[in-house]
Amino acid sequence: MSQNRKARHDYDIAQTFEAGIELKGSEIKSVRLGKAQLRDSFVRVDNNEAWLFQTHIPPYDFAHGFGSHDPDRPKKLLLHRDEIEELAVRTKLQSLTIIPLAIYLKNGRAKIEIALAKGRKNYDKRAAIAQRDTQRDTERELASARRRS
Repeated sequence: MSQNRKARHDYDIAQTFEAGIELKGSEIKSVRLGKAQLRDSFVRVDNNEAWLFQTHIPPYDFAHGFGSHDPDRPKKLLLHRDEIEELAVRTKLQSLTIIPLAIYLKNGRAKIEIALAKGRKNYDKRAAIAQRDTQRDTERELASARRRS
C-alpha cells in the first residue's frame, strides 16, 4: 500500500472515491511491492475519462527491455460515468482539486482512493495542527482520568 501522506496536511478533503487503475504487467508488480509514489500526483478529467498524472511507479526489477514500462506515464482511472461527471462538474464549479490519497490492492486488483479537495493556506494548516494537538491532549486526559477511577 502506498499513501500520499502530505495530502491530508495540504488539503481539506471534501469527498473520497475508489477507482480502479489501468496498469501494465510490470507496473502492477511494482505496486504489489509498495513502490508507487503519489507525492505530486493529481487527477484530471479529459474527454469524459479520468487520468492520473505524475505518479511514479518504478520499473519492476526483473522486467527489462520488452516487459518494462515508462514510470511516469499517465494512467487511466476506471470509474463509473456518473462519478466522472460529478468530478468534472465539481472541479469546474467549486474550484476543487482531485488528488490521490492511496494505492492499495483489493481482491488482487489495484485500487486508488482519490479525493475532491480544496487547498489549505499556511494558517489553515497551523490551525488544523493545533486542533489535532488539543484533541489528542483531551483524549489523553480522559484516558488517565478513567484509569484513576
